Amino acid sequence: MTIETVRVPDLGGAEEVEVIEISVAVGDRVEVDQTLLVLESEKATMELPSPVAGVVARFLVAEGDKIKKAGIPLLEITIDGAVAAGTPAETGAPATPMGAAKSGAAKSVQPARVEAPKPASAPAAVPAADSEPESAPEPEPMAPAASAVATPAPAAEVGAAAQNPPPAATGAGIYAGPYVRRLARELGVELARVSGSGPRQRVLKEDVQAFVRQRLAQPTAAAGGGAIPAVPEVDYARFGPVTTGELSKIGRLTAANMHRSWLNVPHVTQFDDADISELETFRQTCKGEAETRGVKLTPVPFILKACAIALRDNPVLNRSLARDGAHFVQREYFHLGMAVDTPRGLLVPVVRDVDRKGIWELAAEVAVLGDKARAGKLTTNEMQGACFTISSLGALGGRGFTPIVNTPEVGILGVSRAAVQPVWNGREFMPRTMLPLALSYDHRVVNGGDGGRFLTQLVALLSDIRLLLM
Repeated sequence: MTIETVRVPDLGGAEEVEVIEISVAVGDRVEVDQTLLVLESEKATMELPSPVAGVVARFLVAEGDKIKKAGIPLLEITIDGAVAAGTPAETGAPATPMGAAKSGAAKSVQPARVEAPKPASAPAAVPAADSEPESAPEPEPMAPAASAVATPAPAAEVGAAAQNPPPAATGAGIYAGPYVRRLARELGVELARVSGSGPRQRVLKEDVQAFVRQRLAQPTAAAGGGAIPAVPEVDYARFGPVTTGELSKIGRLTAANMHRSWLNVPHVTQFDDADISELETFRQTCKGEAETRGVKLTPVPFILKACAIALRDNPVLNRSLARDGAHFVQREYFHLGMAVDTPRGLLVPVVRDVDRKGIWELAAEVAVLGDKARAGKLTTNEMQGACFTISSLGALGGRGFTPIVNTPEVGILGVSRAAVQPVWNGREFMPRTMLPLALSYDHRVVNGGDGGRFLTQLVALLSDIRLLLM
């Protein structure tokens, strides 16, 4: 009898994934590439296919389990069709349906869980399963709806501690891993003030997050308080019937990201209109070619291309502020994020090397990434590495809006619905198709002149698409 152990694949930079669905049961026969279970990170879901054909022998995880690194065993499959000893199929007990397992029925066949070794006698021992590895690499920040972020700290703590983290946060006497220490530094939290809930009072990331939530819930001091006052609780049921619901994971992360950006980034927004009359005429003449290629040619590929050129010529918008606040990082590549409205929330897939791709190639990639986002099939890598973001509400309507910068990026372009308007050409009013644009930027890095030059060039590129070839 040959047993195949299915393990967690490469997490693609995610710090943690959760088992959100188990698609088969013990005793089920599965084929190659059949979905076994579904993993979810902060921004993406991933269906795990079976590498072999056989019979599910046993599970080593259950729905709701959180996994922090690749290589963890998930389940075992008997390749020759036999079932491992002790499983329901061999003992005559019926396989437990997923609904029963989840609701607590048939407890005798609950999936086994992997237990991490406990610390022996010193804090340097192996960490518990619900904490991060001591040598975990620091992941790249994700995109807004992309980047994995803990609940933001109070403004007073962030402002005071961002420049000079308190010595206690890195003290040798505190039992915490490297990731937790980094998280505490970023949020301005003194680890000495956090109670650890892990083995041997180890401080976990959940402890840091709970500490921050507690501080945010505290009202501002009567005098000299710098924290944000809490919103008062309202009993809405007093005024009429109500229902309650829980935000999705993506919704919670988006809220945390936007709140963090709004508190930390001084925003400035500049507005302008681009005359895209010629661009629209050209798009209409390309309908036949688009049908032949099987691609829908929207204004988005042109906007992506124009933004890449404007970023190249205005490199200030392609920077990020270093953590010390005294240096910047200049990107030499042009990866652009595009916000996509999905049933699960706002996702931002990233189109890479926009400056090196033609309009048809960009149109095809935009379509593929948009479909994957709406289907929940984006990988973590497909939502990382953006230099600049485009948020288009043209299909939904509206004359303008002020997008929030997706930090650590320093700029974001808001695109609204194009409309035909009378435009004075010096002799008469002419009907022209005008596209409203709004450029928001981080005023710590980008000055008004920088933003003005970028937006002016962008308007020129969209108004005369021949300039995209120059």
